[in-house]
Amino acid sequence: MLRIDDLRFSIEGRPLFEGASVIIPEGHKVGFVGRNGTGKTTLFRLIRGELALEGGDIRLNRGLRIGGVAQEVPGSETSLLDTVLEADTERAALMAEAETTEDPARIAEVQTRLADIDAWSAEARASSILKGLGFDTAAQARPCSAFSGGWRMRVALAGVLFSAPDLLLLDEPTNYLDLEGALWLESYLAKYPHTVITISHDRGLLNRAVTSILHLEDRKLSLYQGAYDTFAETRAARLAVAEAEARKQEARRAHLQSFVDRFRYKASKAVQAQSRLKMIAKMTPITTPAEAALRKFSFPEPEELSPPIIALESASVGYGEAPVLSRLSLRIDQDDRIALLGQNGEGKSTLSKLLSGKLEPMGGRITRARKLRIGYFAQHQLDELHADETPLDHIRRLRPEEAPAKLRARLAGFGIGADQAETLAAKLSGGQKARLSLLLATIDAPHMLILDEPTNHLDMESREGLIEALAAYSGAVVLVSHDMHLLSHVADRLWLVKGGRVAPYEGDLEDYRRMLLDAPAPKPVQAKEKKEKPSRRDLAELRQAAATAEARVDKLSAIREKLADRLADPALYDEARKRDVEDLQKKFAEVEDGLERAEALWMRALERLEATTG
Repeated sequence: MLRIDDLRFSIEGRPLFEGASVIIPEGHKVGFVGRNGTGKTTLFRLIRGELALEGGDIRLNRGLRIGGVAQEVPGSETSLLDTVLEADTERAALMAEAETTEDPARIAEVQTRLADIDAWSAEARASSILKGLGFDTAAQARPCSAFSGGWRMRVALAGVLFSAPDLLLLDEPTNYLDLEGALWLESYLAKYPHTVITISHDRGLLNRAVTSILHLEDRKLSLYQGAYDTFAETRAARLAVAEAEARKQEARRAHLQSFVDRFRYKASKAVQAQSRLKMIAKMTPITTPAEAALRKFSFPEPEELSPPIIALESASVGYGEAPVLSRLSLRIDQDDRIALLGQNGEGKSTLSKLLSGKLEPMGGRITRARKLRIGYFAQHQLDELHADETPLDHIRRLRPEEAPAKLRARLAGFGIGADQAETLAAKLSGGQKARLSLLLATIDAPHMLILDEPTNHLDMESREGLIEALAAYSGAVVLVSHDMHLLSHVADRLWLVKGGRVAPYEGDLEDYRRMLLDAPAPKPVQAKEKKEKPSRRDLAELRQAAATAEARVDKLSAIREKLADRLADPALYDEARKRDVEDLQKKFAEVEDGLERAEALWMRALERLEATTG
């Protein structure tokens, strides 16, 4: 059990915790949420004893082992598999002792303990964890030095999962995983046998891998039972009540103050005025939580270009002489919202670079609209910011003719306030760096945005703001992300990158998730003789599924109608535009197929809802 009582702690005079208390029972799976910069990572350091408490107490069960990913694995010559096996220090020490000890009694003790901790299946368990995080058998035999920092972070995560601590503390574990790794981790954590606390803004993980939410707000800790969506619903209701009570109190205060202002100097009313002043003084202010307004992004709107904006004909792309992808015949129009699916290493980033013009085709042909502007965002670009320059310096370089007020307005449109505008990039948080990079990628009003893991480092409010901005954006979007919530709300076309090819994926995101986890398809809802009353959460999920499916049908219907209008244009059938006709007809067939599947999913969602509500 973890018990925190009356915790108080400050950094550089800024209080992060004041009288914070919470009890987390043994075996609980907890999602730890709160706005960036409020102290979530600091609490982990306090729990581990890396920082000294200023007040209060943190108590853990005696002998409890704490584990977490503090930093990446060094680039040694030790293989990935051996590195993970070494993470279980008790097993490693016992195995070494078993090779050297000659004391019969100690040999028996060592062998008994090795059996107790299931040491002989350790290699298979370590290999299974590495495989789930994206390392095949060949990769597991390679040295750590052969992998980049992001991949070594996965090895560090594999090591701590293998060591199976009693209290597992994870800080944004999906930030260095792809979609496949993130989905595997969700499943693994849901079945983890000990206590887990994970800092995360990944809504999928917070809905599927945890059973309660720990919320840090106004320097206090609150524990909510249920997954993130339940927490969000409960908290929204609490905020609404608090806001209503605050409005009532303010009206009452204003009424009393009005009486005081009118009669405090009138002798006959002086006593009553004084009484009302005392009533005002005794009022305990009702404050609503310090909510950060939903920090929206303001993407500039591009002019409309004639379709297609990009067309590939039997194109191939790669590095050196070896193509990574080949026989690519694809088309992108300005109203497309495309998610790239596929395991790491299959070529999603390579395709993104080809589309953005950072790589040229090795064969075949790529045609881009003449005035096409493309905005490209990838995680490595955060490291390419000039550490010794401010956000204002970065944007001034691109818009030297604009007045400082206009430059600051641009920054404010991406949630970079007056203070951050003149802060050196080296001192910005990960979220602020991501906002600045997104601003730089979109400043020229691109007709197409290519976003590679755009939500890493963004808090929950910022992720929702990004979803809203992409929904309003009139250009094409190509997404690579492990954030299922983002993909489900933005993408209406799915392309699978696999085996050196790129093709439309026939199912939806849930189909893809089940395929990756080898989970059976859900059983159809069957009528029961005695129907159990559904929970509010079940009903909310069913209604949300139906609404999402309906929105997808509406979006695809609109695209189908637009394509039909284009195909009905007689000018299209000029001999010189024969290729355009074929491309449009191919896309029309693809959209019609997608619409048929979307309508079937919508009908299934409505049937499930009807079967549940009766």
